[in-house]
Amino acid sequence: MIHLTDPLAEIVALLQPRLPFSKTASGSGSWHVDGKGDGSPFFAAILEGSAKLSIAGESEARLEENDFVLIPAAYQFTMASTEAPAVDAGDPLRVTKLAEETRHGDPTGDPNMRILIGRLAFGSPDSKLILALLPRLLLVRRQARLTTLVQMIRGEAQDVRPAKEFVLERLLQVLLIEALRSDTAALEAPGLLRGLADRNLSLALRALHEAPNQAWSVEDLAAKAMLSRSAFFEKFQKQTGMAPMEYLTSWRMALAKDMLRRRDGQMKEIAERVGYGSASAFSVAFSRFVGVPPSIYARPADADSSERWT
Repeated sequence: MIHLTDPLAEIVALLQPRLPFSKTASGSGSWHVDGKGDGSPFFAAILEGSAKLSIAGESEARLEENDFVLIPAAYQFTMASTEAPAVDAGDPLRVTKLAEETRHGDPTGDPNMRILIGRLAFGSPDSKLILALLPRLLLVRRQARLTTLVQMIRGEAQDVRPAKEFVLERLLQVLLIEALRSDTAALEAPGLLRGLADRNLSLALRALHEAPNQAWSVEDLAAKAMLSRSAFFEKFQKQTGMAPMEYLTSWRMALAKDMLRRRDGQMKEIAERVGYGSASAFSVAFSRFVGVPPSIYARPADADSSERWT
């Protein structure tokens, strides 16, 4: 695994994003879509026109051309036309498959919205930490750069080219990083971005990510942040939404899961790389955090029950 010193880049790289689904859609006249997801990340880029977006617990947002939205864990959301429905608008829930896109509303009228949407999947065995550090909704206004990235991703997904999966993963990583660092509203909610935006906390976060194997204490991290222990603890929890040691353990276990899944080293080596002095100490901590011992977690799903990896 390539170790990066930038926490945001390191977390996004660990996610190993994939694009199992994408499509172009448009709306005409009065239209309405009730979206239902399984908790997977959902993104959309408005190519032209406008739309209204609503998700539970968030204010309704009006999306315009070159706006980009990312819902890290999508369950239920609604998109609809911004125009007031006409008396003879027809069925706003009507869906028609056209040659190159899905049409919502009037299948023959001029579109008042065109959008590129996609659903992401993460190869990482542990996205809990990531989702805990992201806002429930990211909305980036008038960023043509993100729209271009989405179009590139869509084109790459549709074509058959050498190194397709490699290119797709890198483009998706760039898309996520651009969206996260462009969304100033994300700083309103506790999470990694608020932590990194804080001059003191960013020093501790970068040190922690650069050396997850170090025997960090709250005092050590507070010293890196140039704060007293109590001030550091309070600020870290307030800005990131997690206590310092909770964050450290979660990150170590996310790294350990990734290494175990890829069988990247023996147990003792992995234990040392994530800050444990022995394989047994690591096994106890991993079992408590994950619910199964690392030797069981590392086994392929179809492995014979007699197999063990030590």
